[in-house]
Amino acid sequence: MAKRIIVQDYAGHPFQIQLSRKLAERGYHVLHLYAGNNQTPHGSLLKLETDPLNFDVQGLYIRQPLNKYSYIKRWFQERRYGRLALDAVAKFKPDTVISANMPLDPQAMLQRYCQDNHIRFVFWLQDVISLATKKILEKKLSWAGKLIGDYYIALEKRVVSNSDHIVLITDGQELFLLEMGIPKRKVTVIPNWAPLNELPVLPKDNPWSREHGLADKFTFLYSGTLGLKHNSNLLLQISLHFKEDRQVMVFVGSEGPGADWLSQRVKEFNLPNLIVKGYQQMEVFPQVLAAGDVLIAILEAEAGAYSVPSKVLSYLTAQKPLLLAVPQNNLAARIVQNSQAGYVVEPADVSALLEKAERLFADKILCEKFAQNARHYAEENFDIERITDRFEALL
Repeated sequence: MAKRIIVQDYAGHPFQIQLSRKLAERGYHVLHLYAGNNQTPHGSLLKLETDPLNFDVQGLYIRQPLNKYSYIKRWFQERRYGRLALDAVAKFKPDTVISANMPLDPQAMLQRYCQDNHIRFVFWLQDVISLATKKILEKKLSWAGKLIGDYYIALEKRVVSNSDHIVLITDGQELFLLEMGIPKRKVTVIPNWAPLNELPVLPKDNPWSREHGLADKFTFLYSGTLGLKHNSNLLLQISLHFKEDRQVMVFVGSEGPGADWLSQRVKEFNLPNLIVKGYQQMEVFPQVLAAGDVLIAILEAEAGAYSVPSKVLSYLTAQKPLLLAVPQNNLAARIVQNSQAGYVVEPADVSALLEKAERLFADKILCEKFAQNARHYAEENFDIERITDRFEALL
């Protein structure tokens, strides 16, 4: 059995730090690493007074915030993070490293270091990054983008092949591994989750919703990343559709180019019903979700089965109806449809999105049914004890 474990979660997500804490409670010496400069919503990434002595958290900070949209600078910054991760591993001397959300270049560095130093390496595969990278770069850089994309596909295959074990978050990723000849004994599917203990169901009328003028408004709410695989125009279209109704608001808690673009549209179209704010802290996040009457997630068609928006998992805990514009083969789409927690439309179908938004706005009974089903799914599937059992079994 592994005694010393590093969980490296580049993104700093709430559910992964929850796993680290639970493993420490079970007697493992756990160091949780994350990218301190990463400007995304974070979990509870400080060591708490209630944490056991055999648990620690360490943020790894590069010299400047990550420049996501300058490919060359970002490449150097990601490799810098990789060197910081290697230093942390060398100092802690773990038996096992579980690594998630790491960009491919530093992930390859970390996997090779573990291999050379007889440290077991578990690749916790969140997204098949190489496929998404190739599609994005081909659009932007043509043939050069294809070459770079092919390089990253080969790199990801090498890292996966050389890992001691691979944890997938959806069976939709299995085809990618089967094509590489990865034996099934090296693969475990453990769907992502959200920390129920940190996301209680709260009333809509709360201090945060009152502060932002949403307590008495029907609110379509989006919280999380608006990156290259998200179409911010869908949020704009909902705002435009309900522009004349003073009882309807659209709130977007995000940062980066997508959020900046929406802020510009607020001025351009004079949209008092569209509020764009930055990422909201985890301490108030349950109040943020409670302020929404319908919670929205979007994902471009290219992401397909390989990307599961973690925001959807948090949404399910909030006991709210969901409205998703994501590919039908995406795991989040299947969860929402199978649990009857809301509506799912194709990302390019704006008319269907607006029709479903209108239906949810008009039907309180339907919204309540979807909301109850959402929370029921979360309570049935986000039991951290059972989830930790599965990780402990593969360890």
